[in-house]
Amino acid sequence: MEKILLVDDDHAILRMLSKYLCKEGFDVQCALNGQEAFQHIEEDCPDVILLDINLPDEDGLSIAQKIRRLDGDVGIMMVTGKKDVIDRVVGLEVGADDYLSKPFHLREVLARIRSILRRKKPIKKKNVKETMETPDNIHLETAVKCLRFSGWTVDLNARNLTAPDGNSITLTSGDFRLLEVFLKNPGRVLSRDQILDFVAARQWQPFDRSVDSRVRRLRRKIEKNSNAPQFIKTVRGEGYLFSATVSLGA
Repeated sequence: MEKILLVDDDHAILRMLSKYLCKEGFDVQCALNGQEAFQHIEEDCPDVILLDINLPDEDGLSIAQKIRRLDGDVGIMMVTGKKDVIDRVVGLEVGADDYLSKPFHLREVLARIRSILRRKKPIKKKNVKETMETPDNIHLETAVKCLRFSGWTVDLNARNLTAPDGNSITLTSGDFRLLEVFLKNPGRVLSRDQILDFVAARQWQPFDRSVDSRVRRLRRKIEKNSNAPQFIKTVRGEGYLFSATVSLGA
């Protein structure tokens, strides 16, 4: 269970965030000021800290800088009611991983926390067999060079897709990355956030639906009928699932 530390002098915000994040499966601790925050950091070792910039005893930017000196791995998200870009830039410069402005939507907070956790999670290298049987990390690096599904062949090194009839199919680099993440996670529902973390070359925003257009484009390349896909299934309210059986190629 990942640990989240909320640092804010607003009791209502602490109650709201704590209740919501606990329901989402996190172990949540709260602090009203910098002194309490450092006590929790020492005792609980949180994975992500949501840190308000405006605190009564010390400003959040200074606290973030001290936290980063103590722990280079903990995720830090700055939270503020201001929309001043200077605060945002300074926050990132002192070591924050993300920035959130009040008022915010709870789902946005959750999406950003999960994004930080995925970026901070160590990548464990596994052998090819383990990766194909337990695709639990879409960022996983493997020695796989070639994958096959339903007569299709994908050369990961050459970044080439070959259709069952032997014709080479042209894909953009983004579409190929999308196909690769599906192939390494067959039978697993992937949320849009997970997919975007892997394929997006830019910073994306929560509720970014560009992944839907990417999926439609890829479907047109590999599906007989993109309106009734056999491989890339839509799981309503959750994301997408690659239903084909994937095997290792020569």
